[in-house]
Amino acid sequence: MFSFIISFLPTSYIPGWLALDTNPLNSFLQGLVGACGISVLCSLLRIHLLVEESWSDKYAKDTSSERTNSQQKKSNTGLAGIVHFFFVTGILAVVGSRVSSLVVLEFCLRAVSGWVTAGPESKKFLQQLLVQSQFSLGCALSCSLNFLHEGAAQRWLCLLLAASLSWFLARQSTRMLHHVMALYKLHSSQRYCGICISLLTSGSCLLPMLCRTMIITFSVAVLAAVSIINQHFLSATEALRFWTPLTICYTLLVVYMQVPPCLGCAEEQHRLPSGQAVLNTVVVRLGGLMVLMLTVGRWADVLHILMCFLGEAGCLIPTMDLLDAASSQDEEDYTGYVKRDLRQKPRRHEKEHHSEILKSSGTASK
Repeated sequence: MFSFIISFLPTSYIPGWLALDTNPLNSFLQGLVGACGISVLCSLLRIHLLVEESWSDKYAKDTSSERTNSQQKKSNTGLAGIVHFFFVTGILAVVGSRVSSLVVLEFCLRAVSGWVTAGPESKKFLQQLLVQSQFSLGCALSCSLNFLHEGAAQRWLCLLLAASLSWFLARQSTRMLHHVMALYKLHSSQRYCGICISLLTSGSCLLPMLCRTMIITFSVAVLAAVSIINQHFLSATEALRFWTPLTICYTLLVVYMQVPPCLGCAEEQHRLPSGQAVLNTVVVRLGGLMVLMLTVGRWADVLHILMCFLGEAGCLIPTMDLLDAASSQDEEDYTGYVKRDLRQKPRRHEKEHHSEILKSSGTASK
């Protein structure tokens, strides 16, 4: 039916690099599934941070926790949330499967290298990485569905079922978030609600569950991304000409992101707001990818990467409070370390002075 409708459009006047890779309905349904996945991720992250905040309030009530609570309550609801949801859906629907695959591969390499170098601070890194993975998660779901349903006789029906299930999960997670924001403290203290009691007893398992789910999702997406990219090459020589500069570009980007700053710039980078640092990282990543596509890609890839800038901004800007909440603990640990270091310096001088006095008294007695 949709092919019949499209046949009446003047496609002969449209350049080939502006044409969509798949049916517009299939692209919209894939984008809808990706947007629902992003919505579920954001809702569960907010629930995790709210539960952690309630635990910390039981032991220490400070101004930072109150600031975090006020920021987390500014979630997208009402008309603004609906507009944001369909904006992300449209961006994911327009971005082609080829660029989505490139975004997925770059994110996976950066996530693995960052997790290896994070060390004992892996929990803080995972929280920030989950917030930064929103648009990459949408691209992962989109290219995975494109790969899994390729060649299906009733592809639109399969995607419609997937979109319906994703919509249901997104609605349930949003309702759960609103319930926790409004009634978690009351219900957890009075042991009244089953949802709040389960979060009180096993809320610490929420972040590991999210990490395992993301690992499975991106593992499937990596296989789908490699297969989708290789479909555009007719020979191994063409594939080698594309993969060699792509590998070099990804390696340089990962090294640039993971190189530790110099001692003089460490304090300046720590004072930099987390949202601004993340946006700078997005510009560097997508800028390098766009330069690569200008050399070995197509004009459609360049256009889709420009759309990715809008998608990343549309996902990160409304969730700056999540980035601030994830990095607030890191800032507290940093200031605590500085204070402990300043307190320990006089003690060290006193010990050294005392040992010198003992040595001098010992030599005098001899």
